[in-house]
Amino acid sequence: MMKRPKENLRAVRRSFFRPAFSLFFLLAFIPSALFFSSCATNAAKAEEYFSIGMAYYDLGKYADAEKWLSRASAADKTMTASEYNLGRIAFETGRYDEAARHFENILLKDPENVMALKGAAYSRIKNGDMEKAEALYNRVLALVPESADDGFNYALILYSLKKYDECEAVLNKYPYALEENPPSLLLLARAQKAQNKVEAVDSYDKWISNSTGAANPQALYEYAQVLEDADLYARALEQYKAAIAALTQDTQDLKKFQIRFEEARLFLTADPENGDGVKELSTAVTEGFSDTAAIEALLKDERITQTNKDEISKILDGIVNKDNPDDSAAPDTAEPENSQ
Repeated sequence: MMKRPKENLRAVRRSFFRPAFSLFFLLAFIPSALFFSSCATNAAKAEEYFSIGMAYYDLGKYADAEKWLSRASAADKTMTASEYNLGRIAFETGRYDEAARHFENILLKDPENVMALKGAAYSRIKNGDMEKAEALYNRVLALVPESADDGFNYALILYSLKKYDECEAVLNKYPYALEENPPSLLLLARAQKAQNKVEAVDSYDKWISNSTGAANPQALYEYAQVLEDADLYARALEQYKAAIAALTQDTQDLKKFQIRFEEARLFLTADPENGDGVKELSTAVTEGFSDTAAIEALLKDERITQTNKDEISKILDGIVNKDNPDDSAAPDTAEPENSQ
């Protein structure tokens, strides 16, 4: 028997729409499949590029490392490690602004990334932007408040910004580190000295007790000044002498003749009957000290004996005459007598 027309039509519809629906579903799925496949491919490429870049980095070949890490970062924008190591390369090659930019790009996506915060802070320190470095390290310590090393670095920044009281407060949060770390003790002493605190005497003393290796002439000179301000003259003289002995070569900030002058001045004012003051002053001038204003101030100091002032005047005259030789002793230019 022949099928009804309606049933034939229904069958035709089923046979037509089923493949069409399957094709529609497949077409809808294919772009997503391709997208995920593309993402997987990009991620794999990024991992490969990253591995190559880090291999070059470990070899110290920064230009090649930078090239491959840049490719890794471009292939997978989520690869924080590539951005971080690009920042390290920029830092180690002296491009501190660029380094800061890489680290701060990470912080835009991950504000609590401690390593990126530290990297950005180091970079800002190097390019002289201490205020931004301070803000970054403030965030570091909010995340890792127990880190004495980070506390020390933060204190260094505060000291450079002349925030001496804040510097001291930060260092005092880590008492055990202060006992074990001479640089922390020295920074504490310097912060206290800058505030004219008598506690600086004890801090410098602890620094000396805990220090090993070569002596630090600059710090010894500072310690002598602190002792002198505290009227501990004998101990101050010891440290001036120690600073002179430790200073094997003059630096931009510290000259041996300058320390000798300070030692001479202390002898002349604190121990007027001691003849070493004039002798040290003479040695300082011989070695290059020529600050006539500082020597003239000694002549006005009531603590210095008149006998010593007479000697100081001779030393001062020697400097002045050396700088301005007397032109009065000109050669005789009279005409010879007429022989006629």
